[in-house]
Amino acid sequence: MYEDLAHEVGVFDFDEFANHLVDQGMLVSPSQLHGCLCGMLCAGASTEPEYGLDALSQALDIVIHGELASRIMQLYAITELAMKDEEFTFLPLLPDDDEEIGLKASALAGWCDGFMSGFAYVIAGDEATAAALSDDTGEVLRDIAAMAQAHAGGEVEEGAEDSYIELVEYLRAAVVNVFLDSLATAETRDGTPEAGRLMH
Repeated sequence: MYEDLAHEVGVFDFDEFANHLVDQGMLVSPSQLHGCLCGMLCAGASTEPEYGLDALSQALDIVIHGELASRIMQLYAITELAMKDEEFTFLPLLPDDDEEIGLKASALAGWCDGFMSGFAYVIAGDEATAAALSDDTGEVLRDIAAMAQAHAGGEVEEGAEDSYIELVEYLRAAVVNVFLDSLATAETRDGTPEAGRLMH
């Protein structure tokens, strides 16, 4: 349904999501929302957009309606497509590159916090899924949890911009690999062919 939106830049516009959130009186950031959606997908959640919206609402304890709800369902579907894309088009939803580093670092921490919330929501009470997590996935989860604790405050350290870029690139690759590991686990459990077509 959403495949034709895969290259529609507006779907991934940080400021647009921020405006919708302000209009609905929410304190969560666009990055936290997207991180949560990604965490759910990486934990093996249903890829149905309606599920993504409902699970996001429960994971972050928020009520979403109107245009924002429609945009989030689109974002969920498109994010899944990007994670599967062999050309590595997945990107976390973060402020524009020309924003100041403090804002970008804070958004990155929020994205990681959202990711952990989404991942935890899906695997909560699912001992089989939790037990099936690979060592690599466990390491990535620890890294993302540590990044979620990062805060930008005080003076910006020299090299902060380069460090931020490196962290974003690490996150892109690490999250896609966790997603593909999840597909591989599902294939092993259910005998579905999907994961076998995808490569790290």
